[in-house]
Amino acid sequence: MKPHDKLYVQYGCGPCAPEGWLNFDASPTMFFERIPLLGRLCKKNNFRFASNVRYGDIVKGLPIANDTADGLYASHVLEHLAFEDCKKALTNSYALLKVGGRFRLIVPNLEMRAEKYVASSTDPVAASAFIQSMGFGETSRPKGVVQRLAYYFGNGTHLWMWDEASMTAAVRAAGFSHVRRCDFGDSGDPMFALVEERERFCTDNFRELAMEAIK
Repeated sequence: MKPHDKLYVQYGCGPCAPEGWLNFDASPTMFFERIPLLGRLCKKNNFRFASNVRYGDIVKGLPIANDTADGLYASHVLEHLAFEDCKKALTNSYALLKVGGRFRLIVPNLEMRAEKYVASSTDPVAASAFIQSMGFGETSRPKGVVQRLAYYFGNGTHLWMWDEASMTAAVRAAGFSHVRRCDFGDSGDPMFALVEERERFCTDNFRELAMEAIK
């Protein structure tokens, strides 16, 4: 159980919303799901958001006082933000934490995807595989009204990609210190065991970019 005097916050939580954490998501799908009656028709995801997930946009700021969180977690969220919005999200993340608070994040690993592409660039499908692995591009334009709305408001595409050097610089620019690459389960804080999922650290044979920083 979470100690009563500690606060742990996750944003962009999706279906992972453990008790003991304040879980936020800014998905328009969640907003639609919670419209009485009409929300039952929403079938965009293969899950429905848990009742303990609150709406919250880290770029605009979460409804939490600054300097109050002991732990903060963001798994495969920041790549869905434009570059400037990501920098704002990191600044807001820093502000939420207490001094000594821990922030752990995971984003897709740009470097590993680029290395795989370069190594196989003579393969005629290498470029397509690279673009798809980046979460960029569209194989076809959305045609129906529902498809178009899902595309424009679904937050499903990646808007920016990061490697270790660029993310380290961005996290440090937000004010964090003691920035390091991290791995599943190495936080030293048992609360993170409730929110971390091993498969988020390694997807499609890519070791993703997981980092930890301390305020």
